[in-house]
Amino acid sequence: MAAGYRLRQGVRALLAFARTVDEDLAARYLGPAHLALFRRMTRSEQLHSLNVLRTVLAQQPDTPADLAVAALLHDCGKSRYALSVAQKTLAVVVGRALPALARRLSVETDRLTYWRAPFVVRRQHPAWSARLLADLGTPARVIWLVEHHAEPAAGHHAHPHAPLLQRLQRADDVN
Repeated sequence: MAAGYRLRQGVRALLAFARTVDEDLAARYLGPAHLALFRRMTRSEQLHSLNVLRTVLAQQPDTPADLAVAALLHDCGKSRYALSVAQKTLAVVVGRALPALARRLSVETDRLTYWRAPFVVRRQHPAWSARLLADLGTPARVIWLVEHHAEPAAGHHAHPHAPLLQRLQRADDVN
């Protein structure tokens, strides 16, 4: 991703406190338990997820409810650790410049330091998100989309949900 995109993303996160979260839009697609999970996310992640949802809805007139739920909750696993914008930026910059180091730092351990946490969260949040959703009895298609949203879509081209995964990833990439 371009540096300008990441800069805009960081500025949006810093200014999230001044923006209103449209919980009514989220509630159109999420039941009470899933809405509670959405509310556990940081304000900036909620705003990001709502933008992903809006983009998914704009892609095609017919959007399956499962895709809408996945758009809203694809990053819910990030709520496991509160990260600063600086930590998130560090993980992105090191991931681009020194990918081998970023991979080593992203291995999940029992104890995460301030410097290691963003690498672990960046890599592990799809699996954490999928587990949180499974615990709520979420439909399997939502769980699959969330679990694979950060992987290359080409690796799943033969999967029956691949077109939905591609829509989710395109929306996530522009938001």
